[in-house]
Amino acid sequence: MSELSPLYEPQSGVLTVQYEPDETTVLIENPPRFTWIPAQLENDRYVLQFSSDAQFSEERTTTVEPIPYNLYTPAQALTPGVYYWRYALLTDEPAGRTVWSRVRRFAVPEGLPETPLTAREGRYASAAPAHPRLWLQASELDGFREKVKTDPAGTGWDVFYERSVKPWIDRELIAEPQPYPNNKKVAKLWRQMYIDCQEALYAIRHLAVAGVVLEDDALIGRAKTWLLHVAGWNPEGPTSRDYNDEAAFRTAGALAWGYDWLYSHLSQEERDTVRKQLIARTGQVAFHVIERSKIHQVPFDSHAVRSLSSVLVPCGIAMLGEEPKAQEWLDYTLEYYAALYTPWGGVDGGWAEGPMYWTTGMAFVTEAMNLLKKYTGIDFYRRPFFGKTGDFPLYCFSPDTLRASFGDQSTLGDPVSLKTGFNVRQFAGVTGSGLYQWYYERVKEIDTDSEMKFYNYGWWDFRFDEMVYRNDYPIVAPVVPDNGKIEPVKWFRDVGWVAFHANMADPERHIMLLTKSSKYGSVSHSHGDQNGFLLHAYGEPLAIESGHYVAFGSTMHMNWRKQTRSTNNILIDGQGQYAGTNKVLNMAATGTVEIAEQRDGYGYSRSDATAAYKENVPYLERYVRELYFMDNAYVVVVDHIDLAQPARVDWLFQTLHEMKLNGASFKVQGAKAELDGRFVYCSSGELALSQHHEFTDVDMSEIEGLPVHWHLKATTGEARNHRIATLLVPVKKGEPKYVSFFMDDQGHGVNIYFTLDGNTRKVDVPNAY
Repeated sequence: MSELSPLYEPQSGVLTVQYEPDETTVLIENPPRFTWIPAQLENDRYVLQFSSDAQFSEERTTTVEPIPYNLYTPAQALTPGVYYWRYALLTDEPAGRTVWSRVRRFAVPEGLPETPLTAREGRYASAAPAHPRLWLQASELDGFREKVKTDPAGTGWDVFYERSVKPWIDRELIAEPQPYPNNKKVAKLWRQMYIDCQEALYAIRHLAVAGVVLEDDALIGRAKTWLLHVAGWNPEGPTSRDYNDEAAFRTAGALAWGYDWLYSHLSQEERDTVRKQLIARTGQVAFHVIERSKIHQVPFDSHAVRSLSSVLVPCGIAMLGEEPKAQEWLDYTLEYYAALYTPWGGVDGGWAEGPMYWTTGMAFVTEAMNLLKKYTGIDFYRRPFFGKTGDFPLYCFSPDTLRASFGDQSTLGDPVSLKTGFNVRQFAGVTGSGLYQWYYERVKEIDTDSEMKFYNYGWWDFRFDEMVYRNDYPIVAPVVPDNGKIEPVKWFRDVGWVAFHANMADPERHIMLLTKSSKYGSVSHSHGDQNGFLLHAYGEPLAIESGHYVAFGSTMHMNWRKQTRSTNNILIDGQGQYAGTNKVLNMAATGTVEIAEQRDGYGYSRSDATAAYKENVPYLERYVRELYFMDNAYVVVVDHIDLAQPARVDWLFQTLHEMKLNGASFKVQGAKAELDGRFVYCSSGELALSQHHEFTDVDMSEIEGLPVHWHLKATTGEARNHRIATLLVPVKKGEPKYVSFFMDDQGHGVNIYFTLDGNTRKVDVPNAY
């Protein structure tokens, strides 16, 4: 046998996929997902072996080749036990491959959910060649037509037709979007451009679906007019992926739905015209995802990951069997979904980018999952993440809360998005959870006027969503989240978020305390807010992340919202956590939740955000924050800051209202609730309190007409070690209360006793040395 070439095994980094599974991997599904770092920059293909024998004897070893990317999901679940795996790079040399990689060991426990991925050679065996394929299959059309005739209201058809079809019949065709002035991006024009493309998607999809279901030649003709009009747009122009990716995603989706649903009503020449555009536009997106962003190697690209759902799935399905590239793109997508999705969370169902990007991500991925399940029979909902991810908005974006969640949010200041509710209802249908159904129904009661806002109208159509859901999923009975039916302290270990709740089901008495300290740092849509907290009580936000949503990359976004100074956190010598544009440093600016649990009478969490400050404050040795949610009524915050040299600490608090400052106390007075804040202990002496309502370093023209917010700064003296204990008491308007306290400092620390209505709780603060 010819001598084997060496194999380059690069070390993994914070932004890359990891070599998994190994001895430290805790598997959550069977089979395991194999990932490794590519052995060369391009033209890499692999052979993989996994075996129950450390010597890889032939009879106990499975060999798979060729594998086109550095990831693989087996086609069968593995028998529980201990396994070994290795890979090699396939080559054109006589030996055919390099030497084997290092051997890694892993264990498959009993009882894991079984989620294999069908191998490429048989993956689309059940997929029918007929059109339509997107949502309803050709074989389902007659049955759905009958449902529409007999029960137009029950199917959601009547509202869909009236409000989502009829407006496009006589609507003037939307002109192809034009370039920005001097080709310089303008946020307002960028948004209008993608909304124009979203409207084109509505027109084509809804007219086509209605025309085919009703067998109405006039509607079909109008749908064709819209489709051929959009097919005439320049794929290299302003709606190209590189010019405006949001516009590109919508345009490709519009062409896919039109091509698929109108297929039998298009001439061969018209099909060729539309398909040529589809290939070009899908190819742009696929090239960016696979060759530029390389999300199979570096998975933390929000838009690239989302484009799998919004473009590669519908376009791949529409052209499968007709264009060889379509299967290649679809295979890549399915293999990514099986092995790496989602890079933003894990088995707990969390989403590191926050609830609005969960909303956007889930809106598109669930649509893609539904399309794939119906067309190919592949059910990704069986993966553990999808069984739990409805918990994330339930606990971290509760229906009655405002401004009470972390990360970028286009709905900042508005009620919880109706689309979030629709997403959670989707998971009610998948899992049968009555809590998720309650969430949807509650959000629908609250968010009654946001349908035409850009973050809804420019992204999805609720009547179409409703019709699809009613056809494909059952209506689940709601379960009210009374105390005892939810977890009072919910820790999303996968993303480092912790939610404390009391009386979730009663908006007038609900108290929600939310904190985070995340391994994702400030990457992507996350902020420099490790160890931060938010507080919503009695129907009103009291402790907020301040600022407004303008646009990604605006001065408000980069200089305020992403920065620690906009959060309820600390600065050290005026410096916060790293939240700039270097993704490596973003990912290194991490925090860790060390413990979160319900104890006798109170919830407790302890988090460490030392690493988040290291880039800007290299002399920080330790920053730990403890939160106590006492008797479902008040909060105690204890901060531990240790430094290699003396420094001042600014303790920050953000709110909607000007505060009343008095010595060591501050008071927030809202419309429904108030907050009494008091610094009960500071090891470095008295704190100097001040407040302001400026958004520092922000171009104020970006937020003209929007309200100011108030920012408290409590500054310590210089010291190497700081211990600060802060009492926060939310009060419902008209129901006065206070929490008394006293200190005992006779031991090796300070013992602080808090009393409310005869119940006394003790908090220990170790000495600052």
